[in-house]
Amino acid sequence: MMMADPVLTTSLLFGFMLLFLMLGVPIAIALGGISIGMIYFFWSPMALNMVPIRAFSTASSFEYVAIPLFIFMAAMLQRASIAEDLYNTMQKFFGGLRGGLAVGTIVICTLFAAMAGISGAATISMGMIAIPAMLARGYGKDIALGSIAAGGSLGILIPPSVTMIVYGIVANTSIGKLYAGGLLPGLLISALFIAYLLIRGWLQPEISGGREMTRYSLREKLVSLKGLVLPVLLIVGVMGSILTGIASVSEASAIGAAGSILAAAVLGRLDWSVLRQACEETLQLSCMIFWIIIGATALSTFYTAMGASRLIEGLVLDLEVNRWLILVGMLSILFIMGMMLDTVGIIMITAPIFVPIITALGFDPVWFGILFIIMMEIGFLTPPFGYNLFYLRGVAPPEVRMTDIYRSVVPFIALMLVAVAICMVFPQIILVLPNAMF
Repeated sequence: MMMADPVLTTSLLFGFMLLFLMLGVPIAIALGGISIGMIYFFWSPMALNMVPIRAFSTASSFEYVAIPLFIFMAAMLQRASIAEDLYNTMQKFFGGLRGGLAVGTIVICTLFAAMAGISGAATISMGMIAIPAMLARGYGKDIALGSIAAGGSLGILIPPSVTMIVYGIVANTSIGKLYAGGLLPGLLISALFIAYLLIRGWLQPEISGGREMTRYSLREKLVSLKGLVLPVLLIVGVMGSILTGIASVSEASAIGAAGSILAAAVLGRLDWSVLRQACEETLQLSCMIFWIIIGATALSTFYTAMGASRLIEGLVLDLEVNRWLILVGMLSILFIMGMMLDTVGIIMITAPIFVPIITALGFDPVWFGILFIIMMEIGFLTPPFGYNLFYLRGVAPPEVRMTDIYRSVVPFIALMLVAVAICMVFPQIILVLPNAMF
């Protein structure tokens, strides 16, 4: 058995990671390959037995049951056209405002985030519905595209977030507290988006639907509220059961999955084809996430056994700099990694290293966890590999170019960074609900 120097281990780890990324190797395969190679050469061939053991342990963890169930819920809601019903409601209420359709899009994405737990569902659904509607009414591409991409990213911050489940397990942080802590920052970011769009509408009515605003009567608005009934009931059922302690996160995910089937049935949109497509999407996304988790878990176990994580922790804590500079440095690393890596992969690689350092520096782990998740949310928008950018490109009309999508998200990324700064200056935005409820 060869025990490698922690510095050498760290250099090889990140060197191979960079090489595989440049070669275009999928992150799950890259992490698994690095894990097997490093365990074999720097630990022991016998230690390879750990890989299937950790894989089985991870896949059979009760906490991880919530991931496929929340993904299934999102897939069912998307195919039940819940987003279309919500859009019709928001069009009645906000269609008379400059920038109103973009504002309504943010509101819908916020509601969808509180139902679905993943980013892609809202981005794809709203991309198919809202882009043609906004462009037809004279909205600029940057407003139409940016509002959908940014609004869709709220799905990993506002509970029930699948990303928070992974982070909570890896970082050994209460998922319930993370859910409570993510609610107000999610609403803060949503409010910043809405304020920005209203200001743009006031300053630039010519690209904010100002030429073809439609006003609706009070009766039409009230009738349209029926589109909110099922989404609100589903949100109350899932989030209410978690935050009141009636159900665990995994149990609440089952409530959400069953509720999404019931919602589709009530709307008359449930058939075998819809159910099969939702199951297929759930299988694909769940397998992708679990392979990343399995590979990264094996790698982080090896990395910890070699003492490399303790070395990094010691080096950081020995730095004679302000602890806030260390925190900003960590968030900057997450921002850069978000441009290149999958969210789950970033969590599995960095959380075991960052969280002990944050705790030793005296920061609240729940507070840091929400900042971490916001940076992952930003990663869904940052070029060149932000997921929401590609989701949007897949459903956008042919005249929309990738450069249009890249430009559209820049103001929203800046607003998210402003939200991070606000949450750092006023930590109670994150901590008030976890402290009150737990």
